[in-house]
Amino acid sequence: MAAALMLGLLLGALDQMIVAAVMRTVADQLNGLTLQAWATTAYLIAGVVSTPLYGRLSDIYGRKPLYLVSISLFLLGSLLCAAAQSMYELAAFRAVQGLGAGGLMALAFAILADMLPPERRSKYQAWFGAVFGIASVAGPVLGGLFAGMGSFLGMAGWRWAFLVNLPIGLVALVLVVTLYRLPHTRTDHRIDYGGAVTLLIGLVPLLVVAEQGSGWGWESPRTLALIGVGVAGLLGFVLTERRMGDAALLPPRLFASPLFTMSNAVNVVVGMGVFGGLSVLPLYLQIVKGLSPTTAGLMLLPQTLGIVAAGRLCGPFVTRTGRYKGLLVLGLAVMTVCALAFARLTPGTSLWLTGLITTAMGLGIGLCFQVMLIAIQASAPAGAMGAASASYTFFRQIGGTAGTTLYLSILFALAEDRIAAALRRTESTPAFQSALHDPAVTSDPGAQHLIASLHGGPGIDLNDTSYLDHLDARLAHPVLDGMASAMNTVFVVVGCVMAAGLVLALFLKEKTRD
Repeated sequence: MAAALMLGLLLGALDQMIVAAVMRTVADQLNGLTLQAWATTAYLIAGVVSTPLYGRLSDIYGRKPLYLVSISLFLLGSLLCAAAQSMYELAAFRAVQGLGAGGLMALAFAILADMLPPERRSKYQAWFGAVFGIASVAGPVLGGLFAGMGSFLGMAGWRWAFLVNLPIGLVALVLVVTLYRLPHTRTDHRIDYGGAVTLLIGLVPLLVVAEQGSGWGWESPRTLALIGVGVAGLLGFVLTERRMGDAALLPPRLFASPLFTMSNAVNVVVGMGVFGGLSVLPLYLQIVKGLSPTTAGLMLLPQTLGIVAAGRLCGPFVTRTGRYKGLLVLGLAVMTVCALAFARLTPGTSLWLTGLITTAMGLGIGLCFQVMLIAIQASAPAGAMGAASASYTFFRQIGGTAGTTLYLSILFALAEDRIAAALRRTESTPAFQSALHDPAVTSDPGAQHLIASLHGGPGIDLNDTSYLDHLDARLAHPVLDGMASAMNTVFVVVGCVMAAGLVLALFLKEKTRD
């Protein structure tokens, strides 16, 4: 059964890593790089809303049928994503994927908790960590391969980034059907559909504002109206959860434990930091450094090695000592320093230095992810392991959704002005002027668009950055410098968020074994 759980985890983890590596190519081909946040956040929002539902429904009806449903929805979403014709369609189909993904990880950890006592879980959680490590190694490489592939069997290469999920998912389905034998005692109570609806009403408007607010104006009627709807939705969610009691998506009694509440507060922050880095770092490697998708994927391997190494080291330590707070604090400290180090990256930064920072970031992520689940499950009251395990994924996805939307919004809100400023600084330099008077350079359509922007034409179009791959280096440099500057600001924000998580972790009261 452990093999079936690991395949389910691999399905979700591999997809996220492949999509992170291939997204720039997908967005360029669908003419929507600035819209890529929607494809990511639609997936995460669907996962956020469905994760606690899976946890609650599995407590009622059993883990097996819900796990089969989650795999099936994920495969349907993958098939639809492969057929998408626009970024908006891709976002909608990624939401279908997210509905399935919400159960893949939450139910896997809940099933593991059903199978094993706490003192034996760390060993298997280390194996689960290895699955994430494999996904982190294979995902960027496969994503780069698909992104760099012109076409295969009559379809654009990037579409295979979604189709690759089908054989893995089908094998996982067969294994779950044939191997799952755990008994289930049915517990009848209400299902909190109202909580899911109010949560959706609360999250979506606020995420739309985070993505569009800078363009609309933070005091515009549209922005204020959506903020009002979002706040009302979240208030409705809190009131619904209180009314539903133990039948709530997130039972209020779970939050009676300070350890549970504080652990999930840190969990949100970790989600913001990790998903934020995953959304921006591949763009730096591919756009600013000009790496191919495959090479950029390989550049993420050091981070993977760090995640795997940290997971393998801290798992036995926690099993032997029962201590995890120190590891969490260390992981957050490392991630904070690395985020601020990323904020120093420029077009000229050595790839060796970038690789060193990503390795250290991987170590921090590996420490945090491993011990967060241990802390949350340790705080769960009897009979609520499914809901508590689901909360681990739920709050991490909340952080990831907010972080991805916030960071990509900041990036593209700043990028155009930073690029324009870099062009103004560079325009009068001899190298730039030489390029402007070189017919071989100015005949390029990408160069013509950039030159037109210098003379009052439309600004740089960031929805399709593929022209940078063949733009003359003298003209491309200020564009890359502006993009790097915008990314630096994003990583400063990530560093501040991680520092806040570090402060929260210092107040975490560790629950040790007797």
